[in-house]
Amino acid sequence: MTAFQRYLAEEVAVDHADGVLSRREALRRLALLGLGVPAASALLAACGGDGGGGDEPAPVTTGGAATPPGPAVATEAITFPGPEGRTVQGAWAAAAQPRGAVLVIHENRGLNDHIRSVAGRLAASGYSALAIDLLSAEGGTAALGDEASAMAALSSAPQERFVADMRAGLDELERRASGQKLGAIGFCFGGGMVWLLLASGEPRLAAAAPFYGPLPDDADFSSSRAAVLGIYAEQDQRVNASREAAAAALEEAGLTHEIVTYQGANHAFFNDSGPRYQQDAATQAYAKVLDWFGRHLG
Repeated sequence: MTAFQRYLAEEVAVDHADGVLSRREALRRLALLGLGVPAASALLAACGGDGGGGDEPAPVTTGGAATPPGPAVATEAITFPGPEGRTVQGAWAAAAQPRGAVLVIHENRGLNDHIRSVAGRLAASGYSALAIDLLSAEGGTAALGDEASAMAALSSAPQERFVADMRAGLDELERRASGQKLGAIGFCFGGGMVWLLLASGEPRLAAAAPFYGPLPDDADFSSSRAAVLGIYAEQDQRVNASREAAAAALEEAGLTHEIVTYQGANHAFFNDSGPRYQQDAATQAYAKVLDWFGRHLG
């Protein structure tokens, strides 16, 4: 099991422990990820699950009501050429007066309305944005039916394909936002994809903002040129375990960087459609991202 596969499986287990998923649903999702019942039960227990058989998830307390996060430009569904003759899907939002262009990378649920709204918010804030669907090879997120199937497909896909598709996304950004500096932002699984893109040595990235994403094993950013803003949440112990390693790898590579941890927030606090949304932290983090992109893309 790769680091990303472990991450996705642990995400299910933590969601169960936090009451987001029932035990039955957690076991179903872990089975889709290839874990048998004994291994899945052990993982649930290790992540704080009570081992009971409840069918309904408990309510999760969030740090703020899910209010509208701000103005957004309507996104347009697009397709563009990918590697090996494949077609890649995405959602495009053009800024009226662009100050840069940003690749937006989704969570483990695939390209959904929340991620489209992030692209739209960035465009309203002056950054043309392309939210890429990393499940394009499977026909796109919508074709898979539900988020559990999307997660399973992401778990089984090779990371090399993700890197190739993200590079195709940067190609499309260059075509649609000619002359603009390029950035990337991603959340949870997508945050890990931003780290992976940085480790791939992609030279066109001028700035990156991975949100609480898993760090690839033995991450080496020495071939990158990007200025990196790493976003973490105080209560997200699982992802925070790699925070110091990320900072050390950025320091070793000599990259301009800043690591910010939001107090009182948990994993996925930026997702205003999810149960862990924390309005204050999300508002502050978005302002921080805009400042970072303003300095390194503008």
